[in-house]
Amino acid sequence: MLQEFTALESSALAALEHVSALKDLEGWRVAYLGRKGSLTTLLKTLGTLAPEDRRAAGARANEVKARLESRQAEREAALRERSADALVDREPIDVTLPGHPLTIGRLHPTTRMIREITVALTALGFQTVEGPEVELDHYNFEALNIPPEHPARDMWDTMWLDYPAKNGQRPLLRTHTSPMQVRYMEAHKPPVRIVVPGKVYRYEATDATHEWHFNQVEGLAVDRNVTFADLKGTLYEFARRMFGVQRKVRFRCDYFPFVEPGAEMAIDCFLCDGKGCRVCRETGWIEIMGAGMVHPKVLENAGYDPKVYTGYAFGMGVERIAMLKYGIDDIRHFYSNDLRFLHQF
Repeated sequence: MLQEFTALESSALAALEHVSALKDLEGWRVAYLGRKGSLTTLLKTLGTLAPEDRRAAGARANEVKARLESRQAEREAALRERSADALVDREPIDVTLPGHPLTIGRLHPTTRMIREITVALTALGFQTVEGPEVELDHYNFEALNIPPEHPARDMWDTMWLDYPAKNGQRPLLRTHTSPMQVRYMEAHKPPVRIVVPGKVYRYEATDATHEWHFNQVEGLAVDRNVTFADLKGTLYEFARRMFGVQRKVRFRCDYFPFVEPGAEMAIDCFLCDGKGCRVCRETGWIEIMGAGMVHPKVLENAGYDPKVYTGYAFGMGVERIAMLKYGIDDIRHFYSNDLRFLHQF
């Protein structure tokens, strides 16, 4: 039996020397090392040997198999190298040619705009913080002076979650970033100057100007003797940093349950310089955010004394700012994953 293994080894190695292509090497492997190859067939006869002979024959079989596999690997490496050299000879490579261009990744326009807004506000002394997207009714509405029976709840088309209530509070997807006002004030003593970027959700139909999910940036400043003049000065400087130093601003009264007084802020149209165009709807002004002085009830709900502390808050839609700044006519472009759109930024 030992002689048969030796003869098989010699035959296999001799045949391997004549293999000149990778496809022939695979045929050699099947013939000698495959499931029905010569070595496998010979191994099946070990069961007919006496125990002492079987042990010696098995050891010899393992040696032969290991050597054949090793020589096969060496032969394969040599053939692959020879094949590569032949390819270079047939198709020489000019190493001086430029390589294939690599696709460079870009930040999503919404991400770019969030960074621009937060950088501008950080330069004005605000600190960036984030809050949870899954909120409780208390922080999203009640602590912001919007009790269950308040008609202002109709302003937010809320997406309630089908999860067990926590402390009697039904969870929801936050409809604005304002809940972080109360959350932050509960955990920190004044003075407070924060900006809160994040995604919000509304249960509404989508069209060119509405999406069921979008991004907002919330601003909050609370301290002693904070006035509406501080709010106007901050937002005026923000508008200059975002849209140019020549910008003018306009404040008009508006209603939000969590501020009093409330206002909407607009800037003169940066495309027509206030003369009137399609973007500003011929008015010369573009509304960019809502703002106002923090309602005393909100300060009280957060644990602050409204007789001692005052503050202002403001909020803006990130996609709206991007649409105005970059001339985008449909908010759905931001979430369509159309590379033709994204490559423009």
